[in-house]
Amino acid sequence: MFFQPDKIHRIMLKISGEILAGPQGYGFDDGIIDQLTDEIIQVHQKGYKIALVLGGGNIFRGATWKNQSLNRVLLDHIGMLATIQNSLYLAEILNQKKCPARAFSCLAMDNITELYTPHKASEALERGEICFISGGTGNPFFTTDTAAILRAAELGLDLVLKGTKVDGLYTADPQVDPNAQFISSASYDQCLEQKLRVMDMTAFSLAQENRIPLKIFNLTKTGGIEMALSNPDYGTYIYA
Repeated sequence: MFFQPDKIHRIMLKISGEILAGPQGYGFDDGIIDQLTDEIIQVHQKGYKIALVLGGGNIFRGATWKNQSLNRVLLDHIGMLATIQNSLYLAEILNQKKCPARAFSCLAMDNITELYTPHKASEALERGEICFISGGTGNPFFTTDTAAILRAAELGLDLVLKGTKVDGLYTADPQVDPNAQFISSASYDQCLEQKLRVMDMTAFSLAQENRIPLKIFNLTKTGGIEMALSNPDYGTYIYA
C-alpha cells in the first residue's frame, strides 16, 4: 500500500522529550523548540487538524531512573507530570505566536490544565486548535507511544507521525550497525515477521488492531513534519 497524502487531514504527532532537550539532553533547547513550533504552525496553516503527545524524558525518565528500588508506579506518575509540563510549555509558545493551542491532561489538575475527554478534544480540533494531550494514558506501565495510538483511535485521526532522530525504520539500529538497511514501507504483519522494532508491543498491537497507519520520520531535519505529510518517500510508512 502506498502513502496517500491527499487522504491525510487529521494527524497525531508523537514527539519524544529527548528531542525537546536537544544536545544538552535535559530541559528545553530554545532553538529547537522555536523551530519545532514554527514548523507546527506551518503545517497547521495548511489546514491540518493536529493533536500532539509529547514524551517527558527531557525532564524525568522513570524507566531508566538510577534508583530502581523506588516504587515503579510512583516513578511513572512523575514521568506523566513531566509530559504535562512539556505540553503546557509548547502550547503557551504556540499561543504566544498567535496560533491557537490547548493543553489537555489525562490526570485531573483543574487549576493547571483541562481534563482530557475525546469529545472536548474533538471539538477543539474542529475549531482549529492544536491539542496537546498529556499525562500519558493516565496509568502507569504504559508508554507515551501507547498514549499516542490510544488518543489517535479515540479521536478518529488519519495518521500517527512519530518524530525521531533517524530517517525512519531500518533493519537494525543504524547508529550501531553500519549495514542496517532503510525500509520505506511495511505492513504491520511484515514488521512482526521481520521483528522490526517500530514501537513497544502494546502500542504496536493497538495500532494494528485499530488499523491506524504510522509514519516514522526524522524530525530533526528542517521542514520534516511537512515533508512527512506531503512526500511519500520521506520516512517509513507502516500500514494495516
